[in-house]
Amino acid sequence: MRELTPTTIRAPFARYAHGVEIPAGWRIIQTSGQLGIRLDEVLPEDARAQADICFENITEILRSANMTPDDIGHLTAYVTDRSYMAPYMAARDAYLANVARLPSSTLLIVSGFTRPEFKVEIEVMAAAPAR
Repeated sequence: MRELTPTTIRAPFARYAHGVEIPAGWRIIQTSGQLGIRLDEVLPEDARAQADICFENITEILRSANMTPDDIGHLTAYVTDRSYMAPYMAARDAYLANVARLPSSTLLIVSGFTRPEFKVEIEVMAAAPAR
């Protein structure tokens, strides 16, 4: 994949690319939105903790396809309040701290999820060379 961040437009607001090119013939995975709840049904109240769980779940989904966070091409996140943006972005930046190429990213503020205690939902599109 190739990061696309032209110098002819304003730089991204945070640690992400404006676009990502996926070569022809690569395997592509699109995850469902992941919520901040663990297998044991633990659901922290804190938005950062929920975002961390979302990213842990995404890592497991990627691992099941022999992929890693380095293979993420695009990340979409949803938060239920503007005050959850900073905790989410801190979790995202920590999650992507060691990737070789930044994904593109979208962050939306939404009115809610299926349960009111959910504060963050994250989905990714990842791609890797065909096996």
